[in-house]
Amino acid sequence: METIQTRMADEIATLLERLRERRPLIHHITNLVVMNDTANITLAIGALPVMAHAAEEVEEMVEAAGVLLLNIGTLTPELVTAMVRAGRRANERGIPVVLDPVGAGATRLRTASALRILEEVRVHIIRANAAEVGALIGNASEIRGVESIALGGDREEIARAAAARFGCTVAVTGAQDIITDGRQVARVHNGDAMLGRITGTGCMATTLVAAFAAVEPDAVRAGTAGLVCMGLAGERAAAVCQGPGTFRAALLDAVANLDRARIVAGAQVEVG
Repeated sequence: METIQTRMADEIATLLERLRERRPLIHHITNLVVMNDTANITLAIGALPVMAHAAEEVEEMVEAAGVLLLNIGTLTPELVTAMVRAGRRANERGIPVVLDPVGAGATRLRTASALRILEEVRVHIIRANAAEVGALIGNASEIRGVESIALGGDREEIARAAAARFGCTVAVTGAQDIITDGRQVARVHNGDAMLGRITGTGCMATTLVAAFAAVEPDAVRAGTAGLVCMGLAGERAAAVCQGPGTFRAALLDAVANLDRARIVAGAQVEVG
């Protein structure tokens, strides 16, 4: 008998095939630390990357994209202004916008910048850790630098509250990933602790979510597909690596080698 998990895995595999057939352009306005990694994982999943940050070109560039990804990891006020300009144009053109509010809650500037984007741009999906999401809705958490240290509250309740407040889908990553629009909820159990041993895996996860958002209008399905693929790739890379350095290379290989058989055999998804 077909189970919900089997059906979801099959749907994710179909979405991956659609993504690789269409090869959508992802317009990244992202952070300098992981720009190369996010460009490469975009290519590995089957999409095309462009990194265009200048305010003078972001509106023109986003018109050619299938999705706009905004990541505030190395933000400046000028960069946030460029993000808002690109986001507004994306909204006008019906292009989905994915936000990664890196380090929200760590400083007033980061929190205010993420909230400004959410106020001035219609965001399709927020992908973040639970502490960052909590900071956006006023939940007290502990963040050191851009890392979540402690969380005040239940992760799923925080995700649902943020989805309701901002009118979008929220994908919270952690030991268990939670994707919800406040009504639908999916929980992804794939992944490995090695994903926390190198920089940028959260940003790379956001990239995979954005890639699927370019070809799947249901934001919960797109977020689930992106995080299942990231989790499966992390598991495979951890099984063959010798440490953090080889894990990074193996992660890209594992994303590139994802296919229907691997997804159907390995996806661990719970839908509620």
